[in-house]
Amino acid sequence: MDITKQNAKRALALTTTLTLFVAGFELLIAFAHVKPDMNFFDVASYVTSNRYIYYLILIVANMVMLPSAILLFKENGISLKNEIFNKKTLGKDILFGIVALALSGIAALVFAYFYRFQTDLAAEHTSPTVGLTIMGVIALGLVSGIVKEIFFRGFAKIFCGPVMGEMTALILFNLMFALLDWYNFGLSFVIGLIWIWAYKKTGHLIAPMIAHGGINIISLVYWILTTR
Repeated sequence: MDITKQNAKRALALTTTLTLFVAGFELLIAFAHVKPDMNFFDVASYVTSNRYIYYLILIVANMVMLPSAILLFKENGISLKNEIFNKKTLGKDILFGIVALALSGIAALVFAYFYRFQTDLAAEHTSPTVGLTIMGVIALGLVSGIVKEIFFRGFAKIFCGPVMGEMTALILFNLMFALLDWYNFGLSFVIGLIWIWAYKKTGHLIAPMIAHGGINIISLVYWILTTR
């Protein structure tokens, strides 16, 4: 097996492991609270019912896998920093990231319709605290916004694209991204397509990172404002 295929196999294995680990814990948490007469939307609400656990899972899973991702780039002589941003195109990349963030926000508003199907059996979420907010910023804005993009967009384009075709790889990894966030009813797949667009337009990961981290922070702020 040549080095290109080996790299693709490693990238796919690492991303699949991350996906199954996080999605598995989410399923465990959600279905541990199943009660008679609950619908799927009620069950899904329990994924984030205890945000301390949810944030901890995201932080631990992504940070445990990150060294292997960095090693894959290093072994192949690829600068991860250059894949994330280039000073010459930074302004344009940031602009595309902001546009992608705005489009993601519109998609999120459309998908908010599905939350209407939750019943009184849906989870009562944890109240915001300073500590929980800080954990949320770290888990959603930094860890998810940055590290997930290295796996689900960067790995797809850089390591799997040469083997299976760039767009095929990006869509495949976006399906895994949606599986990891199965509880948001397909929103992650849709906004993942937006972030793919931003990534292909710029060639740098900072654009989808801005959109990903930004929409997560907005959702965190919304949660804080609506649960006080």
